[in-house]
Amino acid sequence: MYKILRYSFYDLIRSKWCYIYFSFYLILSSVLLFLNNSLAKSIITLMNIIVILTPLIGSIFGAMYYYSSKEFAELLLAQPIKRNTVFLGQYIGLSLSLSASLVVGLAIPFIAYGMLISSEITNFISVIIIGVVLTFIFTAISYYIALSNEDKIKGIGLAILFWLLMAVIYDGFFLICLLALKEYPLENFSLFSVLLNPIDLSRILIILKLDIAALLGYTGAVFQGFFGKKIGMLIIASVLAFWIIIPIIMINIKSKKRDF
Repeated sequence: MYKILRYSFYDLIRSKWCYIYFSFYLILSSVLLFLNNSLAKSIITLMNIIVILTPLIGSIFGAMYYYSSKEFAELLLAQPIKRNTVFLGQYIGLSLSLSASLVVGLAIPFIAYGMLISSEITNFISVIIIGVVLTFIFTAISYYIALSNEDKIKGIGLAILFWLLMAVIYDGFFLICLLALKEYPLENFSLFSVLLNPIDLSRILIILKLDIAALLGYTGAVFQGFFGKKIGMLIIASVLAFWIIIPIIMINIKSKKRDF
């Protein structure tokens, strides 16, 4: 697996799309630091962008990379190599390359700004970690979707649809449910609904870390009030870990059953 992972990583890290992805975050973080006098405000703005954009990029790249490397994967499968070794190696290599572009693109301007000696360094690192976690989650899900669908257009479309569901539709549907059931106690329903959306979980985790109660919203406030800050953050981190592990298990199972 290591050789396939290393090949996929170096192949992708040299691609123009990774350079574009890196350049975008480099320019974005530079502009945020230039426009905002406060590092805290820059980090909050960056958080709102990362929790939406990194899942989208992971969803698109995960599906596209599977289809573009499909012939290479089939060539490898003709060799005495385990199927899960090939696909998991490609997935991890892709996720690492996207994460490296994200981390380096964000870190350079903040380091140049003197972030290493700032009290906001832990909050900035938390935002980066969440970006990496979301990259691994949505890349795994989109890769599994592509692995499950022969049709390239259908696979990429379903991957983007899943991102749209988590990033936009889910919150709207949840708000409608809250309005329709406002006469009933909704604490347990709210807690359960948050666990089903990694984007909402990531947003709440960062806001709990930043301790910005005004931005928590209803679900975040319920989560903090029910579990407490430290326990709530630990639970969210554990659920996000499951959001990574479960798609990887699904990729492993699907690769063994798939007839190539």
